[in-house]
Parts: sequence; C-alpha cells; structure tokens
Amino acid sequence: MLGVILLVAAVILTLKNDLVNKRIQGLTEDFYLWAGEQGLTLDDIIVTGRQRTTKTELELAVGVTRGDNMLKMDVYAIKHSLEQLPWVKSADVGRGFFPNILNITLEEKQVAAIWQLNEKFYPLDEDGKVIHADFRTREPILLIVGAQAPEHLSELLAVVNDTNPEYLKRIKVANFIAGRRWNLILDDIVSGVTIKLPDEGIAKAWKKMLNLDKTKGLLKRKLTIIDLRLPDKVIVKLRKTKGEPPVELRRGTERNI
Repeated sequence: MLGVILLVAAVILTLKNDLVNKRIQGLTEDFYLWAGEQGLTLDDIIVTGRQRTTKTELELAVGVTRGDNMLKMDVYAIKHSLEQLPWVKSADVGRGFFPNILNITLEEKQVAAIWQLNEKFYPLDEDGKVIHADFRTREPILLIVGAQAPEHLSELLAVVNDTNPEYLKRIKVANFIAGRRWNLILDDIVSGVTIKLPDEGIAKAWKKMLNLDKTKGLLKRKLTIIDLRLPDKVIVKLRKTKGEPPVELRRGTERNI
C-alpha cells in the first residue's frame, strides 16, 4: 500500500512540475515578446580582437542578427560556440543596452611554430597544439621537426624565453631527435650552427651555452656544432673555411671549452 501511495505521489508531483514549468516557459516567452515590442532588440554586434577569424566563421558561431530579441540571446552558448573556432583561444560575450549591443572580445591563438611532418606543415600555438586552419606568413617563423615535437615545444620555448628571448629569433629549426631531445639550428638552415641539447636538464645546458657566448663569444666563432649533451663539458666542431686544405684531422677537429 505504501509503495502504491509513493508511486501515485511521484506521478502527481511530476505532472505538477511539468505544468508549472510549461506555465513558467509561457510567461517567459510572453515577457520576451513584450520586451521586444518595447525596443529590446539587437542594434549591432561589436567585435574586438579579430584578426584571423573570418567574418563568415564569426557570423555562423554567433547565430544572431540585428533585430533579434536581446533577452532571448544565450551569451554562454555564443561564447562556447566561438571558442570552438580554430583561431579563437577564448571569447568574452556580453550584452549592452540602450543602444542594444552584443559585445564580443576575442583572444586569438598566436602561431609559435610550424610543425613539419610527412612533408606537410601545421601551425602550432604556444602550447604545441595544432591550429586546424590555413596559415601563411611572410615573416620568418620557427620550424620544428619530429613526430613528438609539438608535445615538447612549450618546454623548449619556456627555457629559451626564460633566459634570453632574443635567442629565440635566431633559432630557425628545432629538430626533436628520437623522441628524446632537441637539435637547434641557429641563424641559417643550411650554414647555421647546430646546438645539440641533452635529454634532460636542457635549461641548465642552455644557460651554460649562453654564458659561454657572453664570456667567450661562442656563437661568433666559426663553428658547425655545439654539443651540450655532456654535463661537464661542451664539445664544438669547427667550420671549414675557404682555402683551407682538405686535412681530415682538421676538418673533424673537436675542442673542449
């Protein structure tokens, strides 16, 4: 008997709640309609921070136009939709009244590097995430190579930027070797110096190289390789200059600094 009573009570409460919800929804729609008649309709949409996001992508994500009811717009849904766009890192959406404006502020992703994999190129943001959008630039940008390079890009950028950000501009290629460590090519892809970083402790190794460059002008010397993989020494390989006799010993000379 108790079970029957509880079941009937549950059914009654459910029906009652449904009727109440329908009534509330009806009143809400009536209020929205009344508000629209009083002039609470969208006059304009103001967007700031847009550089790479196209106007078409923006319009489809926002999904509202001039004349739409201001109160019926779901700013949280619009925000979520905008943040699904390939170039949008974050979005802030808010309503303004009299004039009735939808304010949208975008923070777009910045391309930190281009990832080369299987003869294809992908733009990456500062976190090493692929930006699934077309990207073209006339300015030099860091090229990274290696199947697992994106996952370790943020660590590399943090080390370089934390010590001396100016050196980041000199890195033309960062090659992630065997899923373990980086080889960096400075200044020129073909004739630049290659810096071999260790598997672990890359911050310490990088600071050691910067200190040698500051005190001994390491990067001003005619070198092809600076090997930082050993913790207690730096191994360098000299560059062969024009007119130099082809002596095998000298060509492969390595000196400890």
